[in-house]
Order: sequence, then structure tokens, then C-alpha cells
Amino acid sequence: MPQTNQTSLELRGDREFVIERTFNGPPRIVFDAYTRPELVMRWWAPRFLGDVMLDCQADVRPGGHYRYVMETTPGQKMAFSGTYVEVTPPTRLVFTQVFEPTAAGAKPDDVAITITVTFEDRGGKTHLVSRTVCPTSELRDTIIASGMEHGMRQAMDQLDELVASMA
Repeated sequence: MPQTNQTSLELRGDREFVIERTFNGPPRIVFDAYTRPELVMRWWAPRFLGDVMLDCQADVRPGGHYRYVMETTPGQKMAFSGTYVEVTPPTRLVFTQVFEPTAAGAKPDDVAITITVTFEDRGGKTHLVSRTVCPTSELRDTIIASGMEHGMRQAMDQLDELVASMA
């Protein structure tokens, strides 16, 4: 029976949070699942909430842009977008992210978060660490208060299932 992996979320300082999880597959597979649009479409939206990915575009290179669009309830869409800062397959990915409804009328530096994801090989498994730094403590607190943790854990479970199917 496959090992069930657990996801942890830790608040650090007043502007960041860190997500960690080990996946039963090598970093190249987890990195691909994190960066290839056709694979992101299969895990990024938490299905238990009824969320559905509608579109996923990603130009995965430094300076390249991405945009993920999902439907959370019939007719209600939300989008996340950003720019890749660093792309080092299969060990490191750094990108900005903006929740588009929040960004309306705001300066990008006020709402863009920076996410650094590392993919560490641990004997054929991948230990993923995702570190999110927010421009303000208020934005970090808003993200956490939104209930993102519950959806993020479901998405990580879905990523775990996808990685297991590819390993």
C-alpha cells in the first residue's frame, strides 16, 4: 500500500508561509507536473470544492508569463497570473503571482507575491518546499484567512496522485 504523504503549512515572520510535502516520485516528474500546463490542469484546482481548471497557459522560462483560470462555482471564474523569475529544472522555480480580482486598480508590487519552490531528491522521492513571501503582513493574513489552506491541501493530494501515476 502506498505511503500517504502529509502536507505542512508554517507561518514564518509576518509576511511569509512555507508549504512542505514529500512526493513518491523523482524531482523531474514533480517539476514537470508543476510546470507543464496539461499536467497543472489535472491537479491545481481542488476538485472537492467543485473547482474546475478552465485554462492554463505557461511560458516557463525566466521572464515568461503564466495564467491559470478556474471556475469555482458555475459562472464564477478566478485567475492567477505572474512571471517566472528563475527556472532551474528540476530543482528550483521562482515566480510571482497575482490573484487577479485583488489586483484591480492596485499597483502590481502591492499585491504580487513571490513563490520559491525547491524540489529536493530524497532517494527517488521529492521533498517539495514552497516558500511564499508577501509584500505586506496584511496580504499574507488575507491569503491565510481566505481558507486557502484547505484547498491547497486538496491540490497537494491531487498532485501526489498525479505524480504516483507518472512515476
